[in-house]
Amino acid sequence: MNSKEALKVANQIFQSIFNKNNPYNLDELLKKYAFDIKLPHKVVDSFTGKITWAESINPTKFISQNNMELYDKQHGWMLKKKEVSSLDDVLKVWKKINYTTTERIYDSENVSKSDTIYRSENVYRSLDCRECKNVLFCDGCGSSEFILGCQRTGGSNFCIRVDDSGGCINSYNVICSAKISNSFFIQDCKNLDECIFCSHISDKKYCISNMQFEKEEYYEIKKEIVNWILSN
Repeated sequence: MNSKEALKVANQIFQSIFNKNNPYNLDELLKKYAFDIKLPHKVVDSFTGKITWAESINPTKFISQNNMELYDKQHGWMLKKKEVSSLDDVLKVWKKINYTTTERIYDSENVSKSDTIYRSENVYRSLDCRECKNVLFCDGCGSSEFILGCQRTGGSNFCIRVDDSGGCINSYNVICSAKISNSFFIQDCKNLDECIFCSHISDKKYCISNMQFEKEEYYEIKKEIVNWILSN
């Protein structure tokens, strides 16, 4: 997934949530919406010297999944048995073949700058995602589409900054909640639609800061909040 495709996905997400175009480039999106998310790091493939992406930067030697598989086909990873007289001899041999595999992409398409991605499509700079499509800067998400800057979230679509939640749609900044739609800044809630700045409530609509509003009042305030979100 290249940067142009990633920005197109971001714009679709912004249009769905805020009814406005995405005003940011990829670096700005990363800093604004994924500043605290665990994402793949840029490292160097020890075999090719080219950039690759890894979950951890603690190891010292890396090899991309593709290059690991290519080497296996061309040479094989098994070594001829040799005499060893000490544990130090064993560790020296182990050091020669102990490369950390990066960009582990399984049964997926159009994935870039990511690691441990399973059965997904159109993924950019993300980690540990499964059955997802159109994903930017996310970690630990599953069965979701059009998500940006989300963590440990499942079954959600068109969301930004949704963490530890499930069944969310068209929502921004949701934490530990379920079945949230068309809402912003929600924490520890369930089954809300068109609510903003709400916590610890369920089965509500047109609420702001846990206060009930009329539909017309709510949408007038929501316009101001959208402008505030995109201006900060």
